[in-house]
Amino acid sequence: MRGEVATIAMAVGAIVVLIFLIVRVRLSPFVALTLSALGLGLVAGVTPEHSIDSFTKGFGGALAHTGPVVGLGAVLGGILIGTGGADRIANAFVGKRPLWLAPWTICAAALLVGMPHLFDVSFIMLAPLVYTIARRTGSHLLYIGLPVAAGLYVSHGLLPPHPAPTQAVSAYHANTGLTLLYGLTIAIPSAILCGPLFTLVARRFFGPAPDLSAGPGGTRGEDTRESTASLPWSVVSLLIPPGLMLTGTVGMSHVAKNSAMFVFFQALNDPILSLLAAVVFAWFALGVRGGHALAAMQKMVGKGIAPLSTILLILGAGGGFSQMLKSIHLDTIIVEHSTHWAISPLLLAWALAALLRICVGSATVATVAASGIVAPLLVAHPGVSPELMALATASGAVMLSHVNDSGFWLFKEYFQLSVPQTLRTWTLMLSLQSLVGLAGVMLLSTLIG
Repeated sequence: MRGEVATIAMAVGAIVVLIFLIVRVRLSPFVALTLSALGLGLVAGVTPEHSIDSFTKGFGGALAHTGPVVGLGAVLGGILIGTGGADRIANAFVGKRPLWLAPWTICAAALLVGMPHLFDVSFIMLAPLVYTIARRTGSHLLYIGLPVAAGLYVSHGLLPPHPAPTQAVSAYHANTGLTLLYGLTIAIPSAILCGPLFTLVARRFFGPAPDLSAGPGGTRGEDTRESTASLPWSVVSLLIPPGLMLTGTVGMSHVAKNSAMFVFFQALNDPILSLLAAVVFAWFALGVRGGHALAAMQKMVGKGIAPLSTILLILGAGGGFSQMLKSIHLDTIIVEHSTHWAISPLLLAWALAALLRICVGSATVATVAASGIVAPLLVAHPGVSPELMALATASGAVMLSHVNDSGFWLFKEYFQLSVPQTLRTWTLMLSLQSLVGLAGVMLLSTLIG
């Protein structure tokens, strides 16, 4: 028991040191994450060799999938910005409507676009639109960015086929259709509360307006108003990834797993392949067809990927830090002790997922671990809906995102925020989303019995 308390204390201490290094010492987040992770391993008694191995394993694991996704998303964003396609889409969203409607329309779009996407894919794709709409309306970047992040993360946290809710559905043997229906019932009010309405409250935390010319994809062309980019082709370029992945997800559920069609749909469902298809389409439909020279297209791509070096290093180091927390068995300790808590299975699932999320930073890991320990309790509580158990777990797994979550750094870097600003906006928004999700689950539990 004493050893477990010491492990928890060391993990908490490492997170406190990490925040101190970034906020007070002003150390690079990449260096601070690396020092905190390796320091935690050494203090916990892990040999230097194994500490480095654990960190590099987490670093590589985080970038193995995220790297290509972030890179291709940035290329697509660069093409949309450089050809003027992003401006055309922004016009369609904002148009002549009042400025106060912009957070509502963009949040609704993010909720829809994010349904079949992983969060990082959707975020990277829509970030250029956030900059474009902010420039066109003259509003603060976060006035548009927060509703986008809220809409995307509501989809990511509550709706299959995203990894966390899908894993929870499997663990609790829930009905996917019912889970999606209940999830949408919670997701829509959650997006409204955590997006446009929360943005109004959080405006006091925005701080000085960031440089809108330094965003993803670089600056706009000098005269995007005269761009030959077609609105339909621009929209198609943006919707190819969600369309392909949604087709793949639906197709995989309707064919035999050992069939050639399953392999085909599985390929469509891959975010890397779907983004690559969108990049190739946008290159020809918006670039070549729009009369842009190949040299100009290469410049657009270069501007799109230019800001990625820092982001990728931080994402990788965040993965290494999370892996170090798992290497000292922090997740195991939390899971083992949670079995002694005499509370409602719905609340237990939410609380356990929230604790794991806070400690390890990964919503998927938190969902997998929490659902694995709570699922057997359904035998003793047959009246509890497995679909609501899945949603309770998924809601808990988005609680209090902070410096050990790659999404935290993605949001911070893309919107040019300080760590305190990110904690007061991103972290509060996701914590509110988690609480709204829990409230929705408990309300539905009362209504459906």
